Amino acid sequence: MAGRIYVAYTGGTVGMRRTEHGFAPDPGYLEALLGQIPQFSAPDVPRFTLRQYDPLLDSANMTPWDWRRIAEDLKAHDDDHDGFLILHGTDTMAYTAAALSFMLEDLSKPVVLTGSQIPLCETRNDAQENLLTALVFLGRYGHRVAEVLVLFGGHLLRGNRTRKVDAEGFDAFRSPNLPELGHVGIDFDLRWDLIRQPRERRALSVRPIGAARVASLRLFPGMQSAHFEALLGGVQGLVLECYGAGNAPHRNEAFMSALRAAHDAGVVLVALPQPLRGSADLSLYATGQALLDAGVVSGFDMTPEAALTKLSYLFEVTSDPGEVRRWMQTDLRGELTPPEPSAG
Repeated sequence: MAGRIYVAYTGGTVGMRRTEHGFAPDPGYLEALLGQIPQFSAPDVPRFTLRQYDPLLDSANMTPWDWRRIAEDLKAHDDDHDGFLILHGTDTMAYTAAALSFMLEDLSKPVVLTGSQIPLCETRNDAQENLLTALVFLGRYGHRVAEVLVLFGGHLLRGNRTRKVDAEGFDAFRSPNLPELGHVGIDFDLRWDLIRQPRERRALSVRPIGAARVASLRLFPGMQSAHFEALLGGVQGLVLECYGAGNAPHRNEAFMSALRAAHDAGVVLVALPQPLRGSADLSLYATGQALLDAGVVSGFDMTPEAALTKLSYLFEVTSDPGEVRRWMQTDLRGELTPPEPSAG
């Protein structure tokens, strides 16, 4: 069992307390609660160090600067800990998990994100189960894991494949286009054929992201090209959430002209499907082929969170739009499923 886990408490519902204005973070409260619950000192729970961030954030307030702060914090404690647990609000947990999967280069240890839908202070809550499960997982199996994960409601998911799908239930997260890496019931049922495992120990390095001007746009019927053109004028990369398997209104000449002009100006345009499951196959229909002809590339089955943070990451690696387009279609951290080679 690994014995040294670093817990970065960034905020979120897990450590909130009830106030006259609703649930709110309270510095020192979570640590005090953990000290009162004997299970957190049980023999099969690894030793952990809890660091509370200041200020504690509702995750709706997370920014790329906060991702960098978390990443640098993990790097600073990499030498003296065997794994990392990030306590985070659920609203933007999928964004943070995806961002960290790219930012943490040469990662050879496990990073697990969890939180809760109900605070630990409430009689009935999911916080205690999520925290204990994450800690026990890190203690038992962390030495065999080298990637960023979300462990929530008994589901172990790849961080950059995760989406929040339920605002009320305890099963708040799913991985639509990749089987879950494990399920926790009476036992841990883990998919070691899918979990990314350490190959060699390397010093953790951090590549900050957030400087690149990237955005996302969900297509909708009747969208005005003027709004689209205004957005394109200020970005280096844009994630287009398209209909079906990657379709767009190709009869809208103003829209298509704006795409072609943006591509010619060096904007990286990435198409994703709006449905939770599936991949963007731009060659399947004429409407998708029109996007290819305009210079749009497929993001295949990436989540919007992964595509957006990957775009931001790649613009830190290279300023060449052609290289960014190529790497957006390349699997770097298990974030996408490459298409099968065509027969012949």
